[in-house]
Amino acid sequence: MAVVKSKILNNLSDNWPNFLKKDLSKLVDIILIQIQQSLERNERVELRDIFTLESRIQKPRTSRNPKTNEIVKVPEKKTVHFKMSKKWFKDINNNE
Repeated sequence: MAVVKSKILNNLSDNWPNFLKKDLSKLVDIILIQIQQSLERNERVELRDIFTLESRIQKPRTSRNPKTNEIVKVPEKKTVHFKMSKKWFKDINNNE
């Protein structure tokens, strides 16, 4: 299940009707931009009791194209590692 920004905004505007939707949109944009910039600086992003995001470097490796069986060299690249908190994991799995 993907989370779409418009659904987040609708949920926020339903929960806090006193705020204008454009202000909530600006707030969500600021938060997402700050998370992105922190990950670009190799900093860890932590939302307590929810999740952590961390940028990691994936080593260069030799891979294979399964269609043509051709060997391909994959360069070093940055990836984002997501880790759910134990509390959130328990909350999600106990409700279902």
